[in-house]
Amino acid sequence: MRDHDLRWAFRFIAPYWARLAVVLGATLLGTGLTLAIPYLSKGLVDEALLALDGSKLVQYVGLIAAVTVASYGINVVSGLIYTRTSAEILFDMRLVVYRHLQRLSPRFYATTPMGQIMSRINADISEIQRVASDLALAWVSSVFLLLGTAVMMIVLDWQLFLAGVALLPPAIWALVVYRRRLEGAVAVMRERSANIGSFLIETLQANRLVASANAQDREATRFRTKNDAFIQALMAMRKLTYLSGGLPGLLVGLSSAVVFLYGGFRVISGVITLGTLVAFVAYQMRLLSPIQGLMGLYASLATAKVSLRRVREIIDYRIEVRDADDAVALDAVEGNLALDGVSVAFRPGVDVLRDVTFTATRGETVAIVGPSGSGKSTIADLLVRLLDPQRGMVTVDGLDVRGIRLHDLRSHVALVDQDPFVFHASVAENVRYARPDASDAEVAEALRAAGAADFVDALPHGQDTGLGEQGRTLSAGERQRLAIARAFVSDPAILVLDEATASLDPETERDVARGYEALMRGRTTVLITHRLDLASRADRVLVLHEGRVVEQGAPTDLLAQRGRFRELFTGAASPDAS
Repeated sequence: MRDHDLRWAFRFIAPYWARLAVVLGATLLGTGLTLAIPYLSKGLVDEALLALDGSKLVQYVGLIAAVTVASYGINVVSGLIYTRTSAEILFDMRLVVYRHLQRLSPRFYATTPMGQIMSRINADISEIQRVASDLALAWVSSVFLLLGTAVMMIVLDWQLFLAGVALLPPAIWALVVYRRRLEGAVAVMRERSANIGSFLIETLQANRLVASANAQDREATRFRTKNDAFIQALMAMRKLTYLSGGLPGLLVGLSSAVVFLYGGFRVISGVITLGTLVAFVAYQMRLLSPIQGLMGLYASLATAKVSLRRVREIIDYRIEVRDADDAVALDAVEGNLALDGVSVAFRPGVDVLRDVTFTATRGETVAIVGPSGSGKSTIADLLVRLLDPQRGMVTVDGLDVRGIRLHDLRSHVALVDQDPFVFHASVAENVRYARPDASDAEVAEALRAAGAADFVDALPHGQDTGLGEQGRTLSAGERQRLAIARAFVSDPAILVLDEATASLDPETERDVARGYEALMRGRTTVLITHRLDLASRADRVLVLHEGRVVEQGAPTDLLAQRGRFRELFTGAASPDAS
């Protein structure tokens, strides 16, 4: 585990040092009280039971009971404090990773399965938090208990102590040998567990396709295969866990037999009292706990190292889009935008956009058309600055968007996707998502302007009706109308519509298009589409082909020419098509 990885994990602990210090102090006090109980049992046997002294019996039993109750109370209080502190540390870690994920570009999500992401933010961070929080507390308390127990055993009988720890060296050797193997096994097990998560997310999202293709049995077989691979990795990891923790513990446990045998002969020969042997055996049983605890810490460090490496893969992923140190505020926007010589590559040497240049003035609608893969949606990502170009510049009102505060830019530029996301929340909450302070009246007006008022009024609770996950209880057209209403509420100066009617039937498309026309009125609009009807409503059309602008002009002029635009929508070949 690299030092900077450890520093990253422990910096979440530092803000809670005062509470953890209280927990540590209480733990040490409770541990000290438990160390007194075996020694009290020596007096109970020798001075009360063997001496047949009833008053001593009551005295020692009372002391043992009082120490036990006090130790229990201290452990309960410290445990509650630690549980809350640990939960807050866990949230802090998850929040940092979550905020980092929010800032990553579409490139990351295009190459990283969602199951892998969820596995890291849930299982891996939980493991890191558990080990990071437990490490200092468990190490200190285990060492204190181990040393205290060893001292009390030496005080009772140093020769018996030497016999009791004779098997400790081979136990430590077994721990060191198998711990190294455990780390690799944990990594494989975590990876296969994440693969199952990715499989479930993907196939459940594709449930309609799976059912209509009669692929249920095939997918169940794939699920079984992945689960069998996980079980195989789990069993390999578990075997090594037993060998790295259980085998050393077994060797230490066998030392108890040595203590009974050797100690028994010393009692019979009169060298030590029966009470001394009873107390020694009680300490011997307590000796096993801190040793196993320390051994367990080594195993936990191995698993935490794997988890930390997996989480750091996300944290170390470079944030491509961030506010510049001298980013300027943008209180108002006229609506003029431009791309000047913009090139974008997702992989070295493979340009998605190449030297793209165009402008859109205030209130103008510019349609961008082209075949799939020509880079249309990449332009949408650039305009709301989900991506930055490798070359060239994107400007709003003459300002490079890289020099504008992200919050301000995205307040004035609204993006409506092909399949707009609908949260598992009410209609009103979905509409005011981009502007939480919007009033009920503003939400109602936005729904009316978007042509969504009729179907919303027909819902059981109107605006307050809860929508299913991802809005699956709504039709595609209804989700699009909610997206239009959401854009109305945010009141952007620049509107970007990315294939916003691609999944709609012609009749629904016409209804939704009327809502878009109302939304576009007076706003600069970039309309990314493959529908001729929508492209024809634009003031100007740009035709993309293999990442380049190959044609631009008024839609009627482009249709009159035998170029790429005409070929794209009518199938008529352009002169250079061969």
